[in-house]
Amino acid sequence: MFSLLAQAQNEWSTTKGSIHFEASVPFFEEIKATNNEVSCSVILTTNEINCTVYIQQFRFKLPLMQQHFNENYLESDRYPKASFIGRIEKLNYESLTEKPNEYTIKGIIKIHGKSKPVFCKAWINKSNNGLSLSTTFILNTEDFNIKIPVIITSKISKQVSTTLKVTLTE
Repeated sequence: MFSLLAQAQNEWSTTKGSIHFEASVPFFEEIKATNNEVSCSVILTTNEINCTVYIQQFRFKLPLMQQHFNENYLESDRYPKASFIGRIEKLNYESLTEKPNEYTIKGIIKIHGKSKPVFCKAWINKSNNGLSLSTTFILNTEDFNIKIPVIITSKISKQVSTTLKVTLTE
């Protein structure tokens, strides 16, 4: 029982993180969306990180883009969420300061029913509100079997720039 209690005290989490992606191509309508309801937790005793995002929570500038994203590309009725499970290498909470330090995160991301290893850099620091983490990485639509119709392939990038920002609390 004591070990479970000790581990629980070392878990920091949020349900209000943000994830932003952009798959825009120059000279065409911008393709970008934000989701401000990302669930994320970090267990400091093991440096495990776990993030979940519900696909239908992404918001686009144009409602029709959001509809096409959910119905045609990510098929959010069939695949309602994306997840990431990994580990932050060499994270030591005691050595964190208000100045962000660079860490490496390795894990598996699952989108559209497909899993892929991910390796990215993250910046982590203590803040007044808790533990702040931000990272940017590129996802390839083909890795997740996301089909882009031939008629619009020149208007949407297959390389999707993705940014995650979370502030975790005990």
